[in-house]
Amino acid sequence: MAEYARRMSALNNFVVRAPVAADADDIARVHVQGWREAYSDLVPEAFYGEAALLRRQGMWRSLLDKPLPIGRRVSVAEVNGRIIGFALAGDSQDNEPACALQLFALYITRENYGSGVGQALLEAALGTEPAELWVAESNPRARAFYRRNGFEADGARKLDADIDNLIEIRLVRGAIHSLSAGR
Repeated sequence: MAEYARRMSALNNFVVRAPVAADADDIARVHVQGWREAYSDLVPEAFYGEAALLRRQGMWRSLLDKPLPIGRRVSVAEVNGRIIGFALAGDSQDNEPACALQLFALYITRENYGSGVGQALLEAALGTEPAELWVAESNPRARAFYRRNGFEADGARKLDADIDNLIEIRLVRGAIHSLSAGR
């Protein structure tokens, strides 16, 4: 964990660590709560209601019940044994990636916004490596957070049909524009 994360951890009493299988349901809870808190005005309740929680529990149980795939990174933040955030990163899933590494998700509970938890999770997931991520165009808080961490929009946009036609933009840090040439 980076020095910043250690300092904030001592001040705010949170710990960032690798998850274990027993954490799956708690990560799912934070995942769904994060969606509710960040996107309830953008997407229908189907994305953060009880059915969504059951789907996320299954997803996280499946992911954590076996060794993580090569290149996949997951970290959780906890306070007094309660998970308050997580980050998930790995090899880019984009057809035309700007970077080899992609941040798939970073969610913390609203009461922990501004506490350093998000910063510590981002550092645990990506370090200082070049990376890309997709963020809701209409999520200024997340966009500002990533901008402070060196991410910039690269002009790529998508209408995500899986998320009720939410418009997302790609943010990149240290992009390797000739990535596809090396594949």
